[in-house]
Amino acid sequence: MNIFVLVEHRQGEIRDITFEMLSKCKEISKDINVKTTAVLLGNDVEQFLDPLKGYADTIVCCRDEKLEYFNSRTYQMVLSHLINENKPLLTLIGHTSYGIDLAPGLAIKLQIPLATDCADFSVEDDQLRIVRQMYGGKVNARATLKKAESYLITIRPASFEAKEPETKDSEVINLESSLKEEPIDKRFIKYVEPEVSDVDITASDILVSIGRGIKEDKNIPIIEELTTALGGVISCSRPIVDKGWLDKGRQVGTSGKTVKPKLYLALGISGAFQHIAGMKDSDLVIAINKDANAPIFGVADFGIVDDLFKVVPELSQKIKEMKGA
Repeated sequence: MNIFVLVEHRQGEIRDITFEMLSKCKEISKDINVKTTAVLLGNDVEQFLDPLKGYADTIVCCRDEKLEYFNSRTYQMVLSHLINENKPLLTLIGHTSYGIDLAPGLAIKLQIPLATDCADFSVEDDQLRIVRQMYGGKVNARATLKKAESYLITIRPASFEAKEPETKDSEVINLESSLKEEPIDKRFIKYVEPEVSDVDITASDILVSIGRGIKEDKNIPIIEELTTALGGVISCSRPIVDKGWLDKGRQVGTSGKTVKPKLYLALGISGAFQHIAGMKDSDLVIAINKDANAPIFGVADFGIVDDLFKVVPELSQKIKEMKGA
């Protein structure tokens, strides 16, 4: 039995979701006796081989100048050929802009079951079982897909931890491209970069993140004082960006950025699953919220159930006193 994992890369970098999916497959391979194959499509992809080694048993590499940039049409043509030829039990694709574009059409072409935005999965008796979140992350729905020869699923980013492989052993197989011509109905034109933020929150070891509980933008200076005392950077949940109080580059979550700081301080953030998905791998999470039932406390290492406007000023003062001592 074999599991395919599509390697997602963009502008010379392999995306984190690839290593997360490969690590999960490595973990379950011990229980169900499967081999993991990383499927690498592109043109000049030699640079990606070494980082992938050890994460998969086999790296299948298909080079073609028509695969220089992601195009769901060309990827679908190549992947459908590979899947038909090899009949993997399961093919994993990241639930990203790439995967959302590619997976549905690929499943229709192959006539195989598709499950999207999965937070977890397992294989029992050659049958696929998946976990999806519903009602804003309040419920984990477990489902079993009808028995099939092959399955296709997309995986939500940050659902699994990307663990370093114990060895760097992987067999590399170079395949000839099955592409005959480039599709005319859909072509890559150019990358359009988002506006550059004034700060890169993914590079900060300390993030002080604010949500609806901040109430008004005039209260942000209170948070800035604490952030300065800690030597960190301010980040936020989506409502703060929607209100225009902070720029998009500071947003944490599935529609923002995924962060893994040493300290994540969540202030007035309830903890919708979209936000939690972007920060749950932080080393230390501390939450302050008036609502004792806020979902953020489910991922926090420490929590304070209180008014943040009472706690934050005192916390700032204590930190300043400690630094001055």
